[in-house]
Amino acid sequence: MNERILVVDDEEHVAELLRMILEREQFEVVEASDGREALEKVRDELPDIVILDVMMPEMDGFETLREIRQSSTVPVIMLTVQAGDADRVRGLELGADDYVAKPFNHRELVGRVRAVLRRTRMIPSVVRASVRIDDDLSIDFDRRQAVVRGVPVRLRPTEFKLLYHLVNNAGRLLSHESLLTKVWGREYRDDTQLLRLYITYLRQKIEADSANPKYILNERGLGYRFIEPNPESNESLTKMK
Repeated sequence: MNERILVVDDEEHVAELLRMILEREQFEVVEASDGREALEKVRDELPDIVILDVMMPEMDGFETLREIRQSSTVPVIMLTVQAGDADRVRGLELGADDYVAKPFNHRELVGRVRAVLRRTRMIPSVVRASVRIDDDLSIDFDRRQAVVRGVPVRLRPTEFKLLYHLVNNAGRLLSHESLLTKVWGREYRDDTQLLRLYITYLRQKIEADSANPKYILNERGLGYRFIEPNPESNESLTKMK
């Protein structure tokens, strides 16, 4: 079955262009012309990915994204003429998975869509469904969530994939380029800002004090290292590799 893409744009000619580009690449396309309709389509059509315009009347893309994230982890690519760093960071902080500026290159847009879809697909299966890091943290790979001090914490697909690679290489220094390539794809290998943002997301979810992390450690200018789990967890971690 072809992946379904929800295109949300109030400009009819832009929506039609996106439909033409995406259907040529064998995607199924559904459309919404405003934020409210987009929320209904996310609920009813269950798209695999959303391409969401920022500049829309009444309910803009940022507000629409905020509402989507209340109930769905569907990947979202923001589409806007405002491609400044501040807007990009705002979208990513609200839960966007990528950001494409108008006017866009057709091949780049399709490449970004495919890259985001790759990131959200099933990561390699593991032998052991759960890894206990210490008394405060365990990772449930089967349910794709962290358990922090006994409380399940939901992770978005990209957050989970990043955590998977960190935990799967516990004790090893992973370079920025390595993590970006493994999690987002080679086209993102220089986007250290994106990596820092998602490391911040993970720390906020699993660390007792995200400003003084004990699990995800930074090697300035080089990359990140996840602490090694307690000795009794080493066997399960080994089985993952």
